[in-house]
Amino acid sequence: MSTDIQTIRKLAHLARLEFNDEKEQDMLQDLNKILNWVDQLRELDTENVEPLVHMSEEVNVLRDDMAQNTVSHEQALANAPKKDSDYFRVPKVLE
Repeated sequence: MSTDIQTIRKLAHLARLEFNDEKEQDMLQDLNKILNWVDQLRELDTENVEPLVHMSEEVNVLRDDMAQNTVSHEQALANAPKKDSDYFRVPKVLE
């Protein structure tokens, strides 16, 4: 399977990418290499292969999520460049 330059241009347009002529040719070659590799994978017999759910048998050990105050209100405001009593002052972003 291979593709042409028009397909690269259409994909670039959909992805909002811009390529010069040299980069278009590079992308075309790379895409054709990928498609050839996928064709090689299709030739493999995977009839008796179980689907892979995880890359390894390891299981993540997660701690319980417990809410706690690790920084006091005063400590949080201590390093603020601008503050107003109990709040951070930030530049206005909406009109």
